[in-house]
Order: sequence, then structure tokens, then C-alpha cells
Amino acid sequence: MCWSATADLAAGTVVAAIGVACTARARRARELPLAALPLLLGAHQIVEAAVWRAGGGSGPATLAWAVISLPLLPVWVPLGVLAASPPGGRRRLAAPAATGVVTAAALAYCLATRPVTAEIRGRTVGYVLDLPYAPLLIAGYLVATVGALLLAPDRLLRLLGAVVAAGAVLCLLMWRLEFVSTWCAFAAAASALLLVRAVRTAP
Repeated sequence: MCWSATADLAAGTVVAAIGVACTARARRARELPLAALPLLLGAHQIVEAAVWRAGGGSGPATLAWAVISLPLLPVWVPLGVLAASPPGGRRRLAAPAATGVVTAAALAYCLATRPVTAEIRGRTVGYVLDLPYAPLLIAGYLVATVGALLLAPDRLLRLLGAVVAAGAVLCLLMWRLEFVSTWCAFAAAASALLLVRAVRTAP
């Protein structure tokens, strides 16, 4: 994943198919946002294939990728985990959800007021957006996405959180300038654990 347009397209198609399978197995409406997460992440990788083919830049594909990655995911993940959790396990998820809403609002404002560009850097894509208070926004983003999974009552969701957290550290160490792109690809692949969860919880 992330190594070329072809790799992103193939990975995105597989992950999106996993999302379709997860969504089809969802037992209740409140589980649909979480079940559809691989579908969103798969679409995200397919959009990045379009960024590759455009040679980077600041076109529609770059903006679409940034909208999914930046303001959408930090809201989608914690609220999806919150909705899918039993009532007794939701209180501890309030903090990641609130953090996600605030972080997403700040990131959406940045996208609306500042240009975002993509740069092809060897075998990865780097996205450039001038973020004020970047360390704080990154911390809020990780609390919302990884934190919600780690605090989930469901054991498989906690495992997914641990895998994604380890992937974040690895991607940051190996591809610092392309962290967002490589971590999102890793998270997309790791979301296959949601299919395992869907199969185990299906009636």
C-alpha cells in the first residue's frame, strides 16, 4: 500500500470489499458506522490512487483525500465506537468523542482556509497543510481515533487500537514526512480486524 497508484487501488478495493462484508453483517443500526469504517478507508485508498495518477498537486483528489483523512476520521471513529458499544461502556468513550469533534472542527477550518498539496516522494505521498498548533492537533487526532479503540469495551476493538497505535509509531519513525499517508494505509489494512469482529458477532 502507498507504493504506487496500482498498489493503492488494489488495496483500496480489497479493504472496501471488507467494508461491504462488515456492513452486511451488522446486526443493529447503531453498529453500521463502525462496520462501514473499512468501506470508508478503502475509498480513501482509492482516492489516493487518483492523487498518484495526478502527480500530486492540489487538485480535487488531494482535497478529497484530505477531507476524509483530517476532519472526517477523527469524528467517524470515536462516534462509531461509541454507538456500537453497550450503554454501560459508553461513559469512558465520551472524552475521545468530544476530542474528535473539536479536532475535526479545527482541521475542517484549516482545510477551508488554507491550501493542501500532495507531493510524490519516491514510493509514498506527502501531504502538506499549514496547521497551527500542529502537535496539539495531532495529539487530539490520535486521542480520538486510537484512544477510542483502546478504550472500547470490545476486546477485538482494543486489539485493533493496539495494532493501529503500533502502526502509527512505526510509520512516524520510518516515514516522518509521509506519516499521514502511510499511517492511513496501515489503518486501512488493520481494519480487516473489523471483519473478524463482524463474523464473531453475527447471529
